Amino acid sequence: MRKTTPKRIARTPDPRFNDALVTRFVNNLMMDGKKSVAFAIFYDAMDIVEKRTEESGHEVWKRALENVSPAVEVKSRRVGGATFQIPQEIRPDRRTALGIKWLISYSRKRNEKSMAQRLASEVIAASKGEGAAHKKKEDTHRMAEANKAFSHFRF
Repeated sequence: MRKTTPKRIARTPDPRFNDALVTRFVNNLMMDGKKSVAFAIFYDAMDIVEKRTEESGHEVWKRALENVSPAVEVKSRRVGGATFQIPQEIRPDRRTALGIKWLISYSRKRNEKSMAQRLASEVIAASKGEGAAHKKKEDTHRMAEANKAFSHFRF
């Protein structure tokens, strides 16, 4: 086992918004190592968001990510031959990672023409507290609430 935790490498902030979280999002959005394509998709989506909402695309995106990030999740644990779903708090880093992953995956499942339009629609919906990614967060919270009785099995 490793003795110390490895040092976190600081991500370089993106060129347009100067935000490291945007770079993290784009890294998750990227496919086949095509980072410039991923940045183009993200920036196009932010332009679409600005046109549709008349607000800063970056602010709407941040609000959407906050609305989609879960606070609790359930983890499986075997106790005496039975498997229990145990609710647990999520550390902030994982919370953001899940929010990013859900926003991107549910954007890909939408059926608009381009990925930028899909991402923009999902971001707008999530910022209003709607959309599939927000529903996923609500389902996760509901599952944790339903299994609150097993929280004493926490490890």
